[in-house]
Amino acid sequence: FLDEIGDISQAVQVKLLRFLQEKEFKRLGHAKISKADVRIIAATNKDLREAVKANRFREDLYYRLNIIPITLPPLRSRREDIPPLANHFLRRFAARYDRAVQSISEKAMLKLLSYPWPGNVRELENKIQQVLVLTGHRVVQPEDFSFDDEPTSIDPADKKFNEAKREVVEAFERNYISTLLTTHRGNVSRAARQAGKNRRAFFELMRKHRIDADTFRNAGQA
Repeated sequence: FLDEIGDISQAVQVKLLRFLQEKEFKRLGHAKISKADVRIIAATNKDLREAVKANRFREDLYYRLNIIPITLPPLRSRREDIPPLANHFLRRFAARYDRAVQSISEKAMLKLLSYPWPGNVRELENKIQQVLVLTGHRVVQPEDFSFDDEPTSIDPADKKFNEAKREVVEAFERNYISTLLTTHRGNVSRAARQAGKNRRAFFELMRKHRIDADTFRNAGQA
């Protein structure tokens, strides 16, 4: 498994391409050539096609790696994954640090569901680890989570006006809808009423941002 493949240097790209083609390598400090017939899984959060166009990533290596592409949406677009992931990380770190933290409260889980997670799963993992080390509760409470680094604006330095405006509006819509569904425990009719929209229009916004109301109904049961 090769993580962050988009960040490797040109020199390493050449060596990796040679290995993928010949299935041969030399161990560090050894002159003998060894062979390995392995399957490679590579991951990146970069757009490798753009990196190829910008000559930052070798085109031949890109096609060697891009046999079966799997695109994983960001965590904010699959909020139903947050409760099982959060509980998994909680169990892992509780065992690692020998802590008697048992679970995440319903209100705390709803707070996790309403956060946009710009750092995706790694940010969630880091936040659960941080809370588990610092909390004095056996059941994690909403006040245990602090999101001081939550982005409130988008840096427009390298964006056109319309693109920056669209990103800000979409971020607002996602957070606004999630907050209303959190408040009303997944009740779409009540959330739509508070938003001043009819139920169909609110559903269209939910569909646009791939938000599932069931996630907010079942958060406390995870």
